[in-house]
Amino acid sequence: QVQLVESGGGLVQAGGSLRLSCTVFGRTFSSYTMGWFRQTPGKDREFVAALSRVDGSTEYADSVKGRFTISKDNADHSVYLQMNSLKPEDTSVYYCAAAITACSGYGCSHIPYDYWGQGTQVTVSS
Repeated sequence: QVQLVESGGGLVQAGGSLRLSCTVFGRTFSSYTMGWFRQTPGKDREFVAALSRVDGSTEYADSVKGRFTISKDNADHSVYLQMNSLKPEDTSVYYCAAAITACSGYGCSHIPYDYWGQGTQVTVSS
């Protein structure tokens, strides 16, 4: 049984920062491609960022490039999403996800993700 537990969401003013955390329980953390997605009510789930387990390369959605950074700590079995210069349009529920499929570079947004966290709410006020 693989479980992903997220934390770090909250309310922040526009221009502020938040750091989301996701800890993976149940299997070898280093065997997963890790990703972050977000979903707003009434809209499709949107890819945010991913980190390859093959070569450590990262991929970002254009809307967050230059503002968000994905990273991981294998010792803590955790992946992080540092979000800077937040905008009201970043308001959403953010989900951590883990994929068994390997990827690299700009392919990680299109692979199937096998395990998902429960989601954490991020609200950015204007």
